[in-house]
Formats: sequence, structure tokens, C-alpha cells
Amino acid sequence: LKWILDQASSQLEKEIFEQEDEEKVLKSSLPVLVDFYSDSCIPCKQISPILGDIEDEREGNLQVYKVNVNYDMDLAGEYGVMGVPALRLFVNGEVAGAQTGVLKKEELNQWLDETL
Repeated sequence: LKWILDQASSQLEKEIFEQEDEEKVLKSSLPVLVDFYSDSCIPCKQISPILGDIEDEREGNLQVYKVNVNYDMDLAGEYGVMGVPALRLFVNGEVAGAQTGVLKKEELNQWLDETL
């Protein structure tokens, strides 16, 4: 399993191509929110700043990463991603929740609170 992740934070917008990325998600002690996206997806661009805000507000309690489905279609398929943006919330290495499409910040926070 090879993860191709982008740090969601606007502070660090680089793609990381390392096998260690699996550990960042599946072996994290914190819950991890993964945003499966595509560069050409307008809704993906709309949700990106919301995810940045969520990451800042929940710093120390939640990790946020992005996976570009154009580079890792196999991984997207493994997690049932049929459209983007698609969010997968991992807790203790397992998918605890899934959402597809753009959510308002309040809706996303409510979903996270209910799922965690």
C-alpha cells in the first residue's frame, strides 16, 4: 500500500511520496481525516480552505491529509471513492466514517464530533 499524501495545511502544500505515509494514517495515535481530491475538481477546491480551518482548530487532536486520486486511483478504489471530494475519517487505522461532496464547515464539524 503506497500513500500519496499532501499535507492539507496551506503552510505545507507539497506532495509526499513515501511508504511512511501509510504509518501517518493507519498507525496514527490521532484520528486522521483524509481528503481524496482531484486538481480539476471545483468542489474539491471549495472544501480545501474549510479543511485547513478544521486542521488549525483541531490541532493536536486531528491530522488532515489529502490524496490526489489522479496519482493513486488504486488507493481511492480501496476506500470506495467513487467521486470527489471524498472524506475518510480513520480512527485506530480503520475507516470510522465517510462523506462525499462539499460540506459546510458547521456540517463537517458536526460529522466529526458525531463520528469521533
